[in-house]
Amino acid sequence: MRDSAVNDTSIWSRGMMAVTGAQFLSAFGDNALLFATLAVLKQQFYPDWSQPVLQMVFVGAYILFAPFVGQVADSFAKGRVMMFANCLKLIGAAVICFGLNPFVGYTLVGIGAATYSPAKYGILGELTTGDRLVKANGLMESSTIAAILLGSMAGGVLADWHIVAALGVCVLVYAGAVVANMFIPKLAPARPGQSWRFTPMTRSFFNACRTLWQNGETRFSLVGTSLFWGAGVTLRFLLVLWVPVALGITDNATPTYLNAMVAVGIVVGAGAAAKLVTLKTVARCMPAGILIGVGVLFFAMQHALLPSYMLLVLIGILGGFFVVPLNALLQERGKHSVGAGNAIAVQNLGENTAMLLMLGLYSLAVKTGASIVGIGIGFGAVFALAITGLWVWQIRQK
Repeated sequence: MRDSAVNDTSIWSRGMMAVTGAQFLSAFGDNALLFATLAVLKQQFYPDWSQPVLQMVFVGAYILFAPFVGQVADSFAKGRVMMFANCLKLIGAAVICFGLNPFVGYTLVGIGAATYSPAKYGILGELTTGDRLVKANGLMESSTIAAILLGSMAGGVLADWHIVAALGVCVLVYAGAVVANMFIPKLAPARPGQSWRFTPMTRSFFNACRTLWQNGETRFSLVGTSLFWGAGVTLRFLLVLWVPVALGITDNATPTYLNAMVAVGIVVGAGAAAKLVTLKTVARCMPAGILIGVGVLFFAMQHALLPSYMLLVLIGILGGFFVVPLNALLQERGKHSVGAGNAIAVQNLGENTAMLLMLGLYSLAVKTGASIVGIGIGFGAVFALAITGLWVWQIRQK
């Protein structure tokens, strides 16, 4: 039974279904926990600028552990690594639920997420091959975004009702993810027997960084996905403060509904990318990246719910179409050069460094009293210009 699951490379194999289910629950918990923890910060009267700082301690874990988690993912069965990572997330959520420091608990969740990411994406290249990998990424992203949609809404709605209940649900969902991980087939480690001494591990990681950066295709993917996720996490926090300013609504739920609209769009965009883009035609995603920035620029100027919802769905569609092919490209090329786990760890370093920088700038802008609408307009314009520059740079490299 286990062998047939391992040898079946269909995106509907038992192994892929187990990975997708575990990822859904884990991502649901991540997003519900974020909005529940933001509600804790509001309840305890933390300043507005501390909200992006909460995410900064999360992404800081990705950066700090980047040299090590790729080797962990490639040295052990990836399904078991995912299970261990979800246990860390469960502990972090429990810390917040029991009234301890939310920044400490969220840091533990960040360490779990940093460990989880190379394994969850790296295992796709072991369960599927070739152009099926793009479809597998589409399925993974669709599952993730559905979890973002439902988890964000659940976190906000439950937090408006009872914050401790919202945190308790997060703990239970992470426990469900741990159970789901047990059904992932135990695949052979991709690169067993590597040194666990600090210097060789860090040297191996930075060699992987150099290898991927020197390749034009993987460099293109690394920069594109870093810009996308840095912008995405900043937009999420921008929405939290934009809603009361632009719409005059002060509850916890409305920002989660708006985030959910982006999630709905990404599901559609990921599906379209799986059908319309292959590893040979990845450049087709670049116009969508430019239009993301344009969409954010127009969104920031809205003062009514309906056009805001419509623009965020469109931004999500463009985002899904943009990022899914870039992820697949990196996984395929990285698997044959530095190992899938190491490739995703390098990607995580780039993405989370971009998040840290963008969140830091956003937090600084909020602390200095800059207009939230002005921040949104400037953010959209800069993102569109950055993706345009990346596209031109890639064309010139060929």
